[in-house]
Amino acid sequence: MTQTKRIERDSLGEVTLDSHVLYGAQTKRAIDNFPITKRPIHQTMIRALGMIKLASANANFKAGMLDAERHSYIVRACQDVIDGKLDQWFITDAIQGGAGTSVNMNANEVIANQAALYANKQIGVYDFIHPNDHINFGQSTNDVFPTAGRITSLFLSRKLLEELQALQISLLKKSEEFEDVLKMGRTHLQDAIPIQLGQEFKAFATSFNRDIKRIKFAFADLRSTNMGATAIGTGLNADERYRRLVTKELSAISGLALTSARDMIDSTRNVDAFVWASSALKTLAVNLSKMANDLRLMASGPKTGFAEINLPERQPGSSIMPGKVNPVIAEVTNQVCFNVFGNDVSILKAAEAGQLELNVFEPVIFYKLFDSIDTLTNAIVTLRENAINGITANRERCQEHVENSIGSITAVAPHIGYANASKIAKQALMEKRKLRDVLLESNLISEKELDIILSAKEITKPGISGKHLLLKRQKRAKMEKIDEDHT
Repeated sequence: MTQTKRIERDSLGEVTLDSHVLYGAQTKRAIDNFPITKRPIHQTMIRALGMIKLASANANFKAGMLDAERHSYIVRACQDVIDGKLDQWFITDAIQGGAGTSVNMNANEVIANQAALYANKQIGVYDFIHPNDHINFGQSTNDVFPTAGRITSLFLSRKLLEELQALQISLLKKSEEFEDVLKMGRTHLQDAIPIQLGQEFKAFATSFNRDIKRIKFAFADLRSTNMGATAIGTGLNADERYRRLVTKELSAISGLALTSARDMIDSTRNVDAFVWASSALKTLAVNLSKMANDLRLMASGPKTGFAEINLPERQPGSSIMPGKVNPVIAEVTNQVCFNVFGNDVSILKAAEAGQLELNVFEPVIFYKLFDSIDTLTNAIVTLRENAINGITANRERCQEHVENSIGSITAVAPHIGYANASKIAKQALMEKRKLRDVLLESNLISEKELDIILSAKEITKPGISGKHLLLKRQKRAKMEKIDEDHT
């Protein structure tokens, strides 16, 4: 079946389009010019654009700059965008030249044509409702596009924070489950002193609590928008009444507590708020990847590694080695974090490369920022559901490590003296014997005392393990000294 065509004209000449499409000439040019990622803008950004255009239409109507009839049709078309009914017509590539002009015009054209259909007008004619004169009135790409980026980031961060909080809860539950599991702590990948497995999981949760605070704080800065700034922040062609109204309208429509930037010129030319937001995500990725590293190491083996914990088996691990199972969830988490680090570098470079009154590289900033938020969110979901919640402790292995290590001598040293402790530790290593056996053989400490000092409760809390024993020992030594002096 032959597709009918229509011809539209812009300042560069004629453009031929399929007759039924809701986008127009400038969108078609963008399709031809920017076949870069082959991915359209984020769906949430499409919703944000619908909200911005609706808020602008309402503000222009209340300011007396848009008549009631056109306003009614535009409102219906904007709502269709917000509801996701017109997603198929938002087709410009996520990375593009022009500082997002193609995205803005894509929205203007689609909304104008959808509004024309509601008015029983022919699409692509624009004599009744025009993409620039009505949909984009009082606006510029340079305030619409960054505002859409801010709104999208705020919406996406909600899900990220929800999942991060859920991960934190799961880790805290595991910390309680493992609070009686004593294992060896390590520094420099060498035996250090014992620690509760539960303490390690609590530390994971604590680090993510900081990340939650950082992300909330950094992303709050994105609530300040430059709507009404138009081209370079001076507000040219935006009616003063519109400028007062548009951010209030947008706040009401989006449900976000948006504010107008105090300095519109600054807000139009600088994008450091997105750098800060990305930095918070990067820091989260650092903590997330660190935890994934630790989980992989603690689960290494199962026969010749640490094997302190057991990760859920999710899939066969090798096409050649039968029975092999790999820590795939932790591995994919690492890779997501590596990607976030790279995204952050791209955002930093794009932000720095802006010149004079406008940063034209916001398309790649948003592409990378949204990717970081989405992939971190998805990684956290699978990490929690397919790894953390199913982790079990290999209690016997943990206990074996503690017994075979000389690390526990640190807790015993205050009771028998550093020199004696060093001698016993070296003896245990050279003779390849358990530290406990060598200690008891030395007659420097009783088995009952050793059980108290090396108990999980005593050895993993601040202070001297078995302090009351030390005080009793010191008191006894003092009394013996007094008796000796009297004699």
